[in-house]
Amino acid sequence: MEFGPILRALLRNKLGVVLIALQIAFTMTVIVNAVYIINQRGELMQRPSGVDEDNLFHIRSIGFGENFNEELAITDDLDRLRQTPGVVDATVINAIPVSNSGSSTGFSLEPGDRGSMVPSAIYYAGHRSLNTMGLELIAGVDFAESDVLIRPASSNTNAGSVIITRALAERLFSADAQSAVGQSIFTPSGQAIRVIGVVRQLQGPWPLWPEIENSAIFPEIVIDGSSMYLIRTEAGEQDRLMPAVEEMLAASNDQRILRQLRTMADTREESYRIDSVMTRILYVVIATLIFITAMGIVGLAVFSINRRRKQIGTRRALGATQGAILRYFLLENVMISGIGVLAGAALSIAFNIFLVQTFNMPRIDWFYIPAGMLVLLLVGQLAVVGPSRAAARIAPALATRSV
Repeated sequence: MEFGPILRALLRNKLGVVLIALQIAFTMTVIVNAVYIINQRGELMQRPSGVDEDNLFHIRSIGFGENFNEELAITDDLDRLRQTPGVVDATVINAIPVSNSGSSTGFSLEPGDRGSMVPSAIYYAGHRSLNTMGLELIAGVDFAESDVLIRPASSNTNAGSVIITRALAERLFSADAQSAVGQSIFTPSGQAIRVIGVVRQLQGPWPLWPEIENSAIFPEIVIDGSSMYLIRTEAGEQDRLMPAVEEMLAASNDQRILRQLRTMADTREESYRIDSVMTRILYVVIATLIFITAMGIVGLAVFSINRRRKQIGTRRALGATQGAILRYFLLENVMISGIGVLAGAALSIAFNIFLVQTFNMPRIDWFYIPAGMLVLLLVGQLAVVGPSRAAARIAPALATRSV
């Protein structure tokens, strides 16, 4: 092999070699961590929320008239909604999953035991909320209409029963979901709440919340002047029903205004908008860095070849084949890129440690480092192929001619 001559040639151009190696190391550091962040955000954005997102939309009713009776309006609105052709079911709810707005609390197995409380999102929803959201009940029973507590917002007393998610049940009871049914859990105020059912999944309102899978549904309607209706439609009926429902609700009561008519898909997209934009920006950064690095490698290779045209011609005159010349420059690039990716591996790990300690991000998976090294080595080889082939085609007579 030609390691000796290659190494001596590299030492004669230390600055160029160091600059390209540093560029490769920097590119690898950014790319490895950027790809990891993209994949992590992608996994977050693809998580199912547990509800029938394709067929759900919501609308808010805000009363303003002196004669507006919210409780009567809710009863009347739900009756109208459920009787509308194409509507599967409807309920009133305080928050929408993955909407970035909602309420949370903590539950414990003993009253007053704040130290062991498990955080949870809380949904206050009316009758038939499970069917409206399309939740899968895996243990226990659904709420009966008589379970629903109608209370003012100033009241801190919850209904005596609750349905929780499987994730919350496992956190509280460290056992299967069935064992949670019939058990009592306690709110921060010490009120005992009986678990009557467990659903497979229902995410909380905050997409980046670590406890997003912990949710609890109380059979409650909170009277505070504003009501959020969640409506589930038959497949393919959503676009037709949204304006029809808004028009119907507006005509049925002129003592309120209607706002925030949105599909569940729109709500989800809005909540993850920052993550989506960040992902696209990172893709652009990755592509730009790879292009700049490749151009840097091409530039160094062309500069090196132009400096050594006579040397290349001499080797060709002495019998070196085009393949030998091509192999020489490819191997030279491997050595430069190898230095860069080794430094890049160390920098990638150091940068990830910084992200973990500063922004509480998870540690990078081990395979990202070797994958990044292979990608940058491949980029280097592809970038240098063109100049190397040009060098291999240099005619011996032309290369040895005095300039």
